[in-house]
Amino acid sequence: MSIDAITFLPPLAMPAAPDAAGAAKAPGGEFASWFGAQLADVNSQLVTADQGIQQLAAGDASNLHQIMINLEQAKLSMQLVMQVRNHLLDGYRELMQMQM
Repeated sequence: MSIDAITFLPPLAMPAAPDAAGAAKAPGGEFASWFGAQLADVNSQLVTADQGIQQLAAGDASNLHQIMINLEQAKLSMQLVMQVRNHLLDGYRELMQMQM
């Protein structure tokens, strides 16, 4: 029996230096872009679920199970986004109530 050596992770990349004009990246920009992408994904799931409901109402739905799966997936994604928003607002409120 042979035991393989433990491989280490490569070192983290250094953050990019500001450009020649001196403009630095906005703080929290990565989270904002991630959250925007998640909102776009939830929106596309909601549109897909809505199209499935419209097909079902028109009698054109061929797969009821897939429509229900899409509805539940959109519902859960929306609930997740709302919980993230609520926790962010709670954290913001706590920061605003802190005394200096």
